[in-house]
Amino acid sequence: MQTSLFLSREKLVMNSLLNRRQFLGSTGQGLGGIALTSLLAREGLLAKDGPTRPAIDAAKPFAARSPHFAPAAKNVLVIFCSGACSQLDTFDYKPELIKRNGQPMPGAEGLKTFQGAQGNLTRSPWEFKPRGQSGKMVSELVPQLGELADEMCFIHSLTGKTNTHGPGENFMSTGYTLDGFPSMGAWVTWALGSANDELPAYVAIPDPRGTPQSSVNNWGPGFLPAAFQGTDFNTNNPLRNLARPAGVSARSDRATRNFLQRLNQRHFEQFPGDTELAARISSYELAARMQLSVPEVSDLSTEKAAMLKAYGADDASNPIKAGFAKNCILARRLLEKGVRFVQLFNGAYQTGGEGVSNWDGHKVLHEQYAKHGPVLDQPAAALLRDLKQRGLLEDTLVVWCTEFGRMPTFQKGASGRDHNPDGFTAWLAGAGVKRGHTFGATDLFGWKAEQNISTVYDLHATILHLLGLDHERLTFYHNGFERRLTDVHGHVIHDVLS
Repeated sequence: MQTSLFLSREKLVMNSLLNRRQFLGSTGQGLGGIALTSLLAREGLLAKDGPTRPAIDAAKPFAARSPHFAPAAKNVLVIFCSGACSQLDTFDYKPELIKRNGQPMPGAEGLKTFQGAQGNLTRSPWEFKPRGQSGKMVSELVPQLGELADEMCFIHSLTGKTNTHGPGENFMSTGYTLDGFPSMGAWVTWALGSANDELPAYVAIPDPRGTPQSSVNNWGPGFLPAAFQGTDFNTNNPLRNLARPAGVSARSDRATRNFLQRLNQRHFEQFPGDTELAARISSYELAARMQLSVPEVSDLSTEKAAMLKAYGADDASNPIKAGFAKNCILARRLLEKGVRFVQLFNGAYQTGGEGVSNWDGHKVLHEQYAKHGPVLDQPAAALLRDLKQRGLLEDTLVVWCTEFGRMPTFQKGASGRDHNPDGFTAWLAGAGVKRGHTFGATDLFGWKAEQNISTVYDLHATILHLLGLDHERLTFYHNGFERRLTDVHGHVIHDVLS
């Protein structure tokens, strides 16, 4: 009985395999699948290849690495206005806000935001004027930046995930509101390495007034190797511990370094698989080279008086502006030397009360912004002009951003604007982006993004794309997750690309 049953099953299997109709049907389905795959691939609808991690030589962790595809930009400069700079008083012109000044905002009855209830719609204290051939309307708060509107590509429809400063800075700098995630610059330098051997691949330049609210989170490595964190210094506070001790001569110092290099090399040859040792040696060797290179790049005494004047670095009447201007010159010098990623901060964590040290204008916006505008405007505009004149904009992507925007209303009982992550502005300039172009829009009053709504994830995806990096494939495996700068979100904003 069992033998008969086995033979019957075997016969059924053989009949099934040798059935001509089923064979031809299966073949047809297979050919159809091949055709479908071809069509999906042609339309770019197939799933992409898996994660692409950079191949990093432990002995040379900062060596230049190839991007995923041909890049439009080689370097990045981020100008970060800490404190949430108001889009409505700088770059986002709203005629209807001017027309309805002093009236309640439609659809916002009883609206409460970060600090409480809102008052009426309030126009900007600064006039907007058309700039350049594009006719872009830019506020008189930043007239010199306005003169460069034809160089800029504005994104007016950004949205964020938080209305709190610390998490907002984290989100703009790292793609996450929580602490502990890698910064933009860390991702970029982990992926691409350095374009120079004498300076850090990633430099953060804090404002003369201090560090931003989230401090080192803005340039930290998160869970990436610590070598890829930003090195922070500015013209007020140079990089520490570079100088040779007073009791050590230059000759002795040089001889000691050469001897140590020979010992390290001998030890590494004996233990070639010790990647931690190789990384440590590389780090110390870079530090030794920085003893010469960092003081040189930070020394502005070689700059001509006309250049200092153009930036406002000689403005004795406004020492904060002069300090920020010197930082802008430092940023240009770093980019000239091939530093891959430079993060330049305008504004610091509150040290003298609300709105004193940064763009957080809740109470008396006109008085506060009248101080912050000149600090930013001339130095940043001079930096952009200088980069263009030297041909550096051809390879450098410039990103102006802030953690979120401000409300079109004044706060109830105050003369300032509350936090607004639902619609704010960033602009790009330089390599790979359209000039004199505007993308996206907020509503009639500048409250919420309405046209081509974009996210910070989209901005990050676009920055990586311009550097030749696929944001979906650049991942790091951490705690069971394939982490990336854009989390599981983000699309490249192709409409801003040249």
